[in-house]
Amino acid sequence: MSTGLIFDIKEFAVYDGPGIRQTIFLKGCPLRCSWCHNPEGQKMCPELMVSKASCISCGRCKEVCDNEKCITCGKCIHQCPLNLRKICGQHISAEELAGYIKEKGGYYAAYGGGVTFSGGEPLMQPEFLLETLYLLAGIHKAIETSGYANNETFRSVISMTDYVMMDIKLVDSHLHMKYTGVDNAIILENLASLCSGNKKFSVRIPVIPGVNDNESNFCDVAELIKNAPMLERVELLPYHKTAGAKYEMVNRNYDPMFDVNRPVFISQKIFSQYGIRSVVL
Repeated sequence: MSTGLIFDIKEFAVYDGPGIRQTIFLKGCPLRCSWCHNPEGQKMCPELMVSKASCISCGRCKEVCDNEKCITCGKCIHQCPLNLRKICGQHISAEELAGYIKEKGGYYAAYGGGVTFSGGEPLMQPEFLLETLYLLAGIHKAIETSGYANNETFRSVISMTDYVMMDIKLVDSHLHMKYTGVDNAIILENLASLCSGNKKFSVRIPVIPGVNDNESNFCDVAELIKNAPMLERVELLPYHKTAGAKYEMVNRNYDPMFDVNRPVFISQKIFSQYGIRSVVL
């Protein structure tokens, strides 16, 4: 029985696939996007999260801590009078997670939904993900992924899902490396596989000011997906200034490589010219 690491479960999600859904967030991501709004999902280990902005510095957390560095033991959690501290990252078996999902499966199915696996990057935990998917027969299953995984893992997981949402940040490999920390060759290979396959999918573009919000990048994406028979739409997700809100909570600095105050440029006309439906979320 596989065990995985998740950091959140969102109920009643309406932007994570068809209908109303549960979204399961798996911890760990190989990318380090400059605009990431879920920094707590990056590391493949439990982390302490503290809402420091509301802290009254009562010192109760320090009174019970025996360590110079946090080991996520959880002793301090229940000492906080304002409940500002929590461990982000829960180990759970595939059977336990599938059981939780199936408890509410009928409700979400009635609203045309199901369950979506997101992250982090869910493909970083392929054995756990595949086993969980196998246990969810009869439930509509979707995945949101960067596509950064070896071809075999990508195809195996996709074959077990009903719908795919694939993020395409940048087509230019140099810029992709600069802003995400990884090369995009394997991502584009997996996108090509998705475009030639028989699985319904959408492409998501997080639109970042001064990074990928230009006609050249939009055209590059459209060229790659224009003939995909199972493509439903392109989803454009404009950058939001609250993206950096959680970094201090996991003791990290938010230092984006772009001007967060610059207006975002969005052009749906480009995708229309290619016969591709697009929406702004």
